[in-house]
Amino acid sequence: MNEQEFAELSAAAALHALSPDDERRFRTALAVHPEWRRIARADAEAAAALALPVPPVTPPADIRSALLSAIADAPQGDRETASAPPAPTPAAETRDRTDDGGRDAASRPHSSAAHPQDTPAGDPQPAPRERRRGLRILFALAACLVLLVGIGMGATALSSYLNRPAAVVALEQIEASGDAQQAEVPVATGGSATAHWSASLGRAVLVTEGIAAPADGQTYELWFVRGDTAVSAGTFSVNDGKATAELRGEMKAGDAIAVTVEQSGGSPTGIPTSDPVIVIPTA
Repeated sequence: MNEQEFAELSAAAALHALSPDDERRFRTALAVHPEWRRIARADAEAAAALALPVPPVTPPADIRSALLSAIADAPQGDRETASAPPAPTPAAETRDRTDDGGRDAASRPHSSAAHPQDTPAGDPQPAPRERRRGLRILFALAACLVLLVGIGMGATALSSYLNRPAAVVALEQIEASGDAQQAEVPVATGGSATAHWSASLGRAVLVTEGIAAPADGQTYELWFVRGDTAVSAGTFSVNDGKATAELRGEMKAGDAIAVTVEQSGGSPTGIPTSDPVIVIPTA
């Protein structure tokens, strides 16, 4: 079996349309060629996507003509075999014997138009390759429809990704660094705070969960605490107890990360005016 033949079986397998004999061939090929698992995995994911609900979108104006054109260009072997066979002639019998690998077509009972592809009972012959190839093409067309419908959703997702807050981008960069570290502490008034930092990047991000919002006219202020010195690192607000805030400035080795409650806009003196509500050591 070559890779193209396996791909035809894989499409049918993803749709649970394999005969028992073809199922055995499919499983055997997977065991012999583990590198083909990527094909089976991609087909399974595409089949699963076909079942997912999607918001209604307006399809492109030319989608119908494009699909009809693709179907017209597809091999039509199944359509030919689905029609009633003509009365046997010597030429037709010769062609049938060639197509069936030498089996004498005249020795087989001719089926009716209602059942053009019935085979004798107990004959375990696999589905014709033309049928599997046609199934593969229809499977690909269906997957293309899912892709086209998803373009509208993908554009929205792409826009959201490109317009992420700077603190979220900084957090992703920290987590992707080779020396990313984090530490979590509970907050006395409820909730928790987690500091994420990277010494190689000199950056830190604070993520809160379930903490109380400061009173009107007040804000949370971030600090790098270096020994006895506190260096302001910006202010942040919370939404439903959640916040992701990058500390402004470069983090130094041994810095502790602290948060105080200050007046709106931050401490007017540049130093904390209240005891910290969050302190996270990083050393």
